Amino acid sequence: MRIRIIALGRARAGPEKSLVETYAGRLTWPCEIVELEAKKGLEGAALVSAEAALIDKALQKGTGGQRAVIALDERGQVFGSREFARRLGALANQGYAEIVFVIGGADGLAPAIRDRADLLLAFGAMTWPHMLVRVLLMEQIYRAQTILAGHPYHRD
Repeated sequence: MRIRIIALGRARAGPEKSLVETYAGRLTWPCEIVELEAKKGLEGAALVSAEAALIDKALQKGTGGQRAVIALDERGQVFGSREFARRLGALANQGYAEIVFVIGGADGLAPAIRDRADLLLAFGAMTWPHMLVRVLLMEQIYRAQTILAGHPYHRD
């Protein structure tokens, strides 16, 4: 199974980027992070619309197999780590070749992108900076992989 993360904004050198790279390096699943940036000067609905077009174009590219799209959104479901791992494992067992996670920009995801997702996922009721969401997501993907493999990284 392959993991692809489509994220708005470019990660600059620093602790967040370093942590994302650390967890990506630990994964045995192939993982790609696609960073997108809308044109500068856009705001509000125009920015969300431009970001949606970029995300849509990135979603059209893929490995050619069955894929699941999971969008991170404040309206999404909240899972514990074991349930998240179970969901990823179930997708792999159902033959999904790729799981694509979508992280929107500061103004969130356009309704069309949310509607296109197979699952909306939230990291709780709090608002997180989108660069930290990348770290949280990568750590949880790594944690899910270790849970599925029976590795002792995760402790209940």
